[in-house]
Amino acid sequence: MKRWCLPLLVVLAGCRGSASSDPPVHVFGDMDWQPKFQPEERTSLFPDGRAMRPLVEGTVAQGSLDESEAFRTGKDGETFLAMAPVTVDEALLRRGRDRFNIFCAPCHDQTGSGQGTVVKRGYPPPVDLASDRVRGFPDGEIFNVITNGVRNMPAYRKQIPAQDRWAIVTWVRVLQRSQHARIDDVPEGQRGNIAKESGTP
Repeated sequence: MKRWCLPLLVVLAGCRGSASSDPPVHVFGDMDWQPKFQPEERTSLFPDGRAMRPLVEGTVAQGSLDESEAFRTGKDGETFLAMAPVTVDEALLRRGRDRFNIFCAPCHDQTGSGQGTVVKRGYPPPVDLASDRVRGFPDGEIFNVITNGVRNMPAYRKQIPAQDRWAIVTWVRVLQRSQHARIDDVPEGQRGNIAKESGTP
């Protein structure tokens, strides 16, 4: 290596990462100085005079395609779906319980009674999810309420994906069943293990 190379390498290494108000030295300009439009800039290139091009009508972001309007809205035309359009299994119920406890329990509490923490601090109480009225709702109507809100309840379509909203609907059905269970719901071999409620004669 020639003697002059070593000092040059030291100088170059010393400049690496140091702060400077001078513009950087570009050995290869690449695309730094190519002609380009800045955001909101005008141009005569397009008939509308805008350099920023609008999205093509109907463009859907990757992963955001709503293939089923019923799945997205909870309705078939103007009629609420009677049953959730999802496969109900243990994984879905666990997800529904998890999302319910995060988003719904602060008002509805974990049993759905409507006596959550914020209600105890003065927020207007929501409906009891195990009431006869809500039990009579089709699944699609419960989904619609979660999606668009009602009265004091905010809309959750932005915070909760549609699949999770349907999971919450299935968990609401579990809570309703737990408050209105019948002895026939218990396998015959396990009915003897049911303990009487305190104070029950």
